[in-house]
Amino acid sequence: MSYKSKANNRPLEDQQLFATPHDTDTAFLDTDPWRVLRIQGEFVEGFNALAGLGPAVTVFGSARTRPGEPQYEQAVALAQRLGEAGFAIITGGGPGIMEAANKGANQAQALSVGLNIELPFEQHLNPYVDLDIDFRYFFVRKTMLVKYSLAFVILPGGFGTLDELFEALTLIQTGKIQNFPVVMVGRDYWQGLVDWLRHTMLSEGKISEEDLDLLYITDSIEEATQVIVECARTESWRSQKEESAREVTRQVYGSAE
Repeated sequence: MSYKSKANNRPLEDQQLFATPHDTDTAFLDTDPWRVLRIQGEFVEGFNALAGLGPAVTVFGSARTRPGEPQYEQAVALAQRLGEAGFAIITGGGPGIMEAANKGANQAQALSVGLNIELPFEQHLNPYVDLDIDFRYFFVRKTMLVKYSLAFVILPGGFGTLDELFEALTLIQTGKIQNFPVVMVGRDYWQGLVDWLRHTMLSEGKISEEDLDLLYITDSIEEATQVIVECARTESWRSQKEESAREVTRQVYGSAE
């Protein structure tokens, strides 16, 4: 199935980008070399809009969570607490946990940022966003979510949430970003995943014990906020754990040479 943009009945930009040459017969301006200019423009727009953002935290979670549900209200309260601590709040700009976090930022009178993405199904920007940017390309949007944030908060979510979680862990493990806490909120939801990481990936030697230390799991809004505040205040608090994980990674790749 090929989804079309509702606006002009054309394939979405990401679909065109990832289409193999023999799958498409596009006009000259839709060929890959010219598409690079559109991607460049999207990066420039994002950098220009967010360059003066200041300290910010990105919050991820399910778009399917509804107002009034415990996880939604927890996201509101956590984002409000982070906003009161001086952080802007960044989300994907959509419904569910994203909306809840932007709402919490509003309640704290903190800057509320929504980085929306073009999807096959229409995703409306939630009403609690102060600064919004629309993206066509997932990888450009993901760059902005990391570049302008000093921590990730991961609430219960689906594939997109897991994608962001593991991308962040990979960037930390390989030293691409540093002093970057990843706080997973909701022990009941996340414990099965962490158990699998420990009893399958770790036990088979695919990750190290130090890699698991990159995750911080809690049910407490206060603890989640404290972890992020402490990281912002002192680089050594988190960097020691990250360096341990990177040292193991270096040893593994060094032994493979």
